[in-house]
Amino acid sequence: MTAPVSRDGIQEAGESVVLPADWRGDAKTPLDADTAFNGFISTNVVFALAQLGVFTWFDDAGRLDVPEYCRTHHLRETVFRRLLSAAEAFGYLVVTGDRVTPTPAWSDLREKIGFFTWGVGGYHDVFASAASLARGDRVFGQDVLRDEAMVALGSAQADLALMRHILDEQVAELDFSVIADLGSGISERVSRLVKSRPGARGLGLDISASATELAAGTVERHGLTDRVQPICADVLDVLFRGRRIEGADRVDIAMSFMFLHDLLVDPSTRMDVIPALRKAFPNAHTFLLGDTTVRPRSGDGALPVFSSGFELAHALMGVPIYTREEYEDLFREGGLHLRRTIPFGAPHTYLFVLEAQ
Repeated sequence: MTAPVSRDGIQEAGESVVLPADWRGDAKTPLDADTAFNGFISTNVVFALAQLGVFTWFDDAGRLDVPEYCRTHHLRETVFRRLLSAAEAFGYLVVTGDRVTPTPAWSDLREKIGFFTWGVGGYHDVFASAASLARGDRVFGQDVLRDEAMVALGSAQADLALMRHILDEQVAELDFSVIADLGSGISERVSRLVKSRPGARGLGLDISASATELAAGTVERHGLTDRVQPICADVLDVLFRGRRIEGADRVDIAMSFMFLHDLLVDPSTRMDVIPALRKAFPNAHTFLLGDTTVRPRSGDGALPVFSSGFELAHALMGVPIYTREEYEDLFREGGLHLRRTIPFGAPHTYLFVLEAQ
């Protein structure tokens, strides 16, 4: 057998993982008050412009005419101009009269817009309630909720921009007729993979009714209503409470992304999750499990995008997160063979390619 070869940070079995340079981050700490305050405002401005279609517009056009844009998108011009002015102050746009053009910094925002959708759109109320959650005045899941649809949309945006090509390269090496995505959000990922493989079918499981409703539109848009089935289901019900999913026994590849930590919340079942996953999909030969891990504390005084938000959000929700090494131990103890560990786009996020034994 030939020796494993590391490429682009990929760890073959027995190798160490080389971290991408951009995972170290460019936000130098300590953040002074000016940077912290303006960062808060700028994230909201960026999210608002995304919601108003400005990022999509600049994907196809080099400039924007303010009056025309407001007419076609039914916007209040005075308010929209103030948002554009704020974005100009942050260095993202150049506004000259009615004409707006993006600066070079816009492309970095575009690539990472999913994090803004996830953080501002999905977790705004959670972050805003941090003090109440700390005091115990409010409880996540009861009177503090995240926006499930925005979390799903942000995850899909990050997937398309940062993770898609990595996953596609791995899936291209695998044989499958049926693929299942656990925590599938709006089913963008499973639809794309099924569409790329003639005759393949897919299942997309997600606990959110709103995300599953959006998923139906995704599947229809891809022309896959006869091949991809979005299912509103709690994966924990499938693993531990007898919920049966039709077609689960025909699944060749089971995958989940940014979701495994949610399955491990209950300490009484934590060590049973991987064996239960194998039992739920008894004929799956490969498991593709991707998740964000605890950021190693290097002491270099810099932060990357996303990591601090991911860690704080899950602390406020009472959901433990894990190191890469803890995940690898969990897989081994659950009877899965780790073929390789791959840096997976978002900082400190990995794709674990696992084989059933």
